[in-house]
Amino acid sequence: MIPAAFDYVRASSVDDALRLLAEHGDDAKLLAGGHSLIPMMKLRLAAPAVLIDIAGIPQLDGIAASGGRVTIGALTKHAALAASDDLRKHAPALWDAANDLGDPQVRNRGTIGGASAHGDPSADYPAVLQALDATFTLAGKGGTREIRAAEFFLGMFETALGANELLTRIAFDAAPNSAYVKFHHPASHYAVVGAAVVLTLSGGTIAAARVAITGIGDAAFRAGGVESALQGVNPNDAVAVKAATAGAARGVQARADTFASASYRAAMADVFAARAVAKAASAR
Repeated sequence: MIPAAFDYVRASSVDDALRLLAEHGDDAKLLAGGHSLIPMMKLRLAAPAVLIDIAGIPQLDGIAASGGRVTIGALTKHAALAASDDLRKHAPALWDAANDLGDPQVRNRGTIGGASAHGDPSADYPAVLQALDATFTLAGKGGTREIRAAEFFLGMFETALGANELLTRIAFDAAPNSAYVKFHHPASHYAVVGAAVVLTLSGGTIAAARVAITGIGDAAFRAGGVESALQGVNPNDAVAVKAATAGAARGVQARADTFASASYRAAMADVFAARAVAKAASAR
C-alpha cells in the first residue's frame, strides 16, 4: 500500500498548471483533493512520476448563482456544495449528491472537478451533471473549450478531458425541481444505482424531464426513453410514474459484481428513477 516514488510540484495558477503539464507530459498527474488518485497510487494502479498540485489555485474554487445560472469552480469541495443554500435552492439534485457522497474525510477534501475528471462509473456527479445538462470548461495550451456533460463521460474511468487540459469550471441553468437518489454501497458509499432527475412542470404535469442513471454500465447515461415517457405525466400519480420509468436501463450493458447482479442493478434503475421523479416534483 505504498506508492511508487514521485516528484511533487505546486501550481500557482491555471497557466502555471498547464505549463507544468506540458513540461512533464504523460509522466504527470494533476492532484486536487487526492481521494481518487492517491488510493490508485497506493495500489500501484497509477504510478505518475510527477504530481502537479492544483489545490491552491484560488480562482478555481467557489459557487456563484446569478441570473438563473449556477457556476461552480472545479476545485470546490464536496462539503462546500453540501453546505450551500444557493445550491439547495437552485440545484437540489447536486446538493443531494454532495450530502450523500462518501464520508466526512472525502467530503472535506474531495472536489467536484476531481471526481468528475476521474470518470468512475459508480460516482454520483456524472449522473447529476448530465441531468442538469451542465457545461464543462476545459483549459488547454490553445485556450479554452466547452463541452456538455453528456459528451464528457465516455466510459469506465474515461472522459473527454485531454492529456494536457485542466477542468476549470462547471455551469448549468438553475433547476429547482430536481433531485438525486441512490442505493449506496454500505462500504464505499458509491452508487450501486443512482438516479438524477430534472423536471419542468406545467399545469400539474411534467412538460419535460431529464433523467440520468449511474452505477449500471461503464458510464453514467441519459435515459432518453424514460424522459419521453414522462412527458404529460402527473408526477403525483405513482402508477403512471412507475410505468414511465420502467426500463430505465434498457439498452445498457449492466455490470455485475459480488454485491449486485446485472439484473438487480437494471431492476433498481427503474425503482430509483421513480423515486427521483417523486422527490424532484416536491422540491422547492
